[in-house]
Amino acid sequence: MPSTLRRSLPNLLTVARLVIAAAFFTTLSLTIRMGPHADRALWGNLATVLFVVAAATDFLDGYLARRWQVVSMFGRIMDPFVDKVLVLGAFVFLASPRFAVPVPESEGFDRFTMTTGVQSWMVVVILGRELLVTSIRGVIESRGIAFGADWAGKLKMVLQCIAIPACLVVAVNEALLEQHWVRIARDILVWATVVVTIWSCVGYLVRARVLLTKDPSAGGDGA
Repeated sequence: MPSTLRRSLPNLLTVARLVIAAAFFTTLSLTIRMGPHADRALWGNLATVLFVVAAATDFLDGYLARRWQVVSMFGRIMDPFVDKVLVLGAFVFLASPRFAVPVPESEGFDRFTMTTGVQSWMVVVILGRELLVTSIRGVIESRGIAFGADWAGKLKMVLQCIAIPACLVVAVNEALLEQHWVRIARDILVWATVVVTIWSCVGYLVRARVLLTKDPSAGGDGA
């Protein structure tokens, strides 16, 4: 493969992911406006496919950039930016009141449950974690110290990329939503994602404290 293409392909994938993310959010917006009927399932499943494709390009462009050693400043800036827009935006949509349905057993239908399993407070926790880690990384790297993702941060990203399409598929397909075991599995996945998200932040705090105290060279190879 020509060296010019090798240098540009990871960045092209990042740009493509941004375009796919825009299509994903457009499709998801149509999904939540549809209401619980066949068209919602159609648009929701299409949105799920778009998210999976976007997430796949994330893993692919990072892999190619490292394998070919063509990490660029554009990629270092845009890759994590697009990732955060895609993942955090998806969680915001999944916590939308449009995915809330009344609990039949509640008197007067004044209690609601989220068909996605994602609560608004969970989005606040996930968003807060990302803002904190991004701030810490900015301070550390401004001192010329590498502060890439550790394995817990990468596990967090993998779980989020699994949880989002899984929750969306369950929410828009009534046949799945009616299955008690499916809802239980969805909730376990969501809670595992939240717990790992919080836990991964602890590792960054510990690393930051050590680096700022002793100022050694730091490891890490991701975003």
